[in-house]
Amino acid sequence: MNSDWQTFLTQQGASVDSTIVQHFGDPAAELTATEQGTVLCALGQFATLRASGIDAQAWLQNLLSNDIREVTGSRAQWSSFNTAKGRMLATFLIWRDGDDYLLQLPATLADTLRQKLGMYVLRARVKLTDASNDLISLGLSGENAQTMLLEHCPELPQQPLEMVKINDQTGNIIRLNDTRFQLNTTPEHAQTLWRALSGRAKSVGSPCWDWLNVRAGIPFILPQTQEQFVPQMANLDLLGGINFKKGCYPGQEIVARMHYLGKLKRRMYLAHVECDVAPQAGDAVFSADMADQQPAQPGGMIANSAAAPSGGYDVLAVVQISSRETQTLHLKSRQGAILTFASLPYPLP
Repeated sequence: MNSDWQTFLTQQGASVDSTIVQHFGDPAAELTATEQGTVLCALGQFATLRASGIDAQAWLQNLLSNDIREVTGSRAQWSSFNTAKGRMLATFLIWRDGDDYLLQLPATLADTLRQKLGMYVLRARVKLTDASNDLISLGLSGENAQTMLLEHCPELPQQPLEMVKINDQTGNIIRLNDTRFQLNTTPEHAQTLWRALSGRAKSVGSPCWDWLNVRAGIPFILPQTQEQFVPQMANLDLLGGINFKKGCYPGQEIVARMHYLGKLKRRMYLAHVECDVAPQAGDAVFSADMADQQPAQPGGMIANSAAAPSGGYDVLAVVQISSRETQTLHLKSRQGAILTFASLPYPLP
């Protein structure tokens, strides 16, 4: 995190731990405000890599699951980087900054992915750097978010993943859904925006934004879940994060075969868990039909988890479709907390 930005947030009352704003003094009240009001959040849980150079587009096109050519000055996209076996190593939110491409992912993966992707540069005229120190991302969510932004910006994106510039010097706004926006800007202008927006939006910690992502059904690969899911298992196809008509990329044959010829056995679902200890990415999910096998097999895995405003935790769980339809699923063991499923904001096939 940019040191000046961290100092500014601390002066605003933020409790910061390892670049992540944990809260502004009252985590429970902040979660309630996230559910019921309009909130402002510093997105320090994410890092952003910058791909620049004359070959950047072609290089990324050969590596990622989506068609990078569809990322423009007015359009962002979800995408993934996979192993040769089609298992995801990372998911990204990608947008353009001039001729450069910005790839946002959880900060815990940034160094590993920068090195891994760097192995593919070879003779390509591409430079891959960590832009996190020079770029600040803010999240604004709630029924009043659009009205508030219109007071500071001449126009707003109208559709999910559409993007408009704040202005040429200070960054852009990406619309995530009807009530959620991400603002990407410079450390200096971030302070100006924060002061302007925090007067009417409650300042909240990063866990509140994580909860919004869980409720939105947006998966983020973390170190514990690398190489665990084919993109379709985590619903990336339903989020527009896979292009099945583009050329080759690592894992493309597996991903395409699953789409055209295979029968998907696992999907990602939204669920609530009442337990004392927070579920973690990578935690196993068990059901009777899987646990009775010899040896016992988990029926799924937690992809993401966040504390819920009403207590307990909301999770994104990748589980056997057949188990979801016929069984009661439990966290960590057959005797563990029960997963109570809820509807995602997008339809499942």
